[in-house]
Amino acid sequence: MTPEELRKLVEDDDLGLLKVKPLGAGALTVDQRILESFKEIEEFVRVEGREPRADPANMREFKLNSRLAGIRASKVKSDSLRPVDALGLLGKPVESLEDAVADDDMGLLEGVEDSIFTLKHVPAEINRPDKIAQRTPCDDFDQFEPLFKQCHAELAAGIRESRPFTGEQQISVGHFFIVHGVMAYVAEIGEKELRNKKTNARLRCIFENGTESNILLRSLARELYKDPAGRRILDSHDKALEELELIKPEDKHSGYVYILRSISEVPEIRAIQNLYKIGFSTTPVEDRIKNARQEPTYLMAPVKIVSVFECYNLNPQKFEALLHTFFGTACLDLTVTDSLGKPHTPREWFIAPLDSMELAAQLLINGEIVHYRYDADLLEVVERS
Repeated sequence: MTPEELRKLVEDDDLGLLKVKPLGAGALTVDQRILESFKEIEEFVRVEGREPRADPANMREFKLNSRLAGIRASKVKSDSLRPVDALGLLGKPVESLEDAVADDDMGLLEGVEDSIFTLKHVPAEINRPDKIAQRTPCDDFDQFEPLFKQCHAELAAGIRESRPFTGEQQISVGHFFIVHGVMAYVAEIGEKELRNKKTNARLRCIFENGTESNILLRSLARELYKDPAGRRILDSHDKALEELELIKPEDKHSGYVYILRSISEVPEIRAIQNLYKIGFSTTPVEDRIKNARQEPTYLMAPVKIVSVFECYNLNPQKFEALLHTFFGTACLDLTVTDSLGKPHTPREWFIAPLDSMELAAQLLINGEIVHYRYDADLLEVVERS
């Protein structure tokens, strides 16, 4: 292109497409490395149409998720980058109560019908924990940062592996977890105490975004249970040890805990949202449901397998009793008639979200379901108080 043609192209730029808007003054103070990292996050969001997730199977996306969490956790970084935040990933500065409500990304204030200062159904006496967990900046984070970097590298190399969190006994010193998209490291476990007839302990939990918390062990477990993407991270030794301990010679194979969804054509059943069956079978589930159309326990209709959990040393009678107690308020109240005209009332169908059903199955298998209950109003599994 000749100089004359280039000049003419600029003069004909009626829409101003060739005009370059200078960055705001705030961008000049941003460390170039952090700015480039943030731009990489923005590019991911533009291409994928969503924020990066904490997916250990995709290390690039995992790192971008951790990087964004770290930027959001740092007021200095957030304030510096906000002038160039074209996609609004950092939100606006929180300077008042109204800003805090408007910037409630975690949804902690959702569902509040009246003023948050209006107290309802408050008991005369409240048993409060002696200490509330707080997230604070980790003053010696430089000692832990190399551990997080090494963990990421070993995950990428296959030396470490992430697996679903399945029990509180997995929380110990030196172990990594992923909770709500942030990697956490258990640095210390305090003295174990008996609280509400349950053993508990304070942790020193370091988070990859440079903060730490003195969260209770059971509270961390509850958050990992609630988080569909919650994970524990095993090193090579842990993996080998777990494989050896997973099934012992003395363990007795009990059968399968399963979750099913009805695909009945009956309008009254089809209209029910979040209707699932949790059951137990000593035979493979595929074989057990072959005659679902003829069995009242399956609502005389075909079913679809949602989840199956192989289990050992499980008492079927105890399973049924715990299940009915746990989901008692959400049990389906419906009578079906078999092929002979005899009425039946199945007791293993429940109206509850799938994530709550899967969590209940997991808690049943590891024996910790006695410490939790299903809240039909909140539609979630909560810890017993």
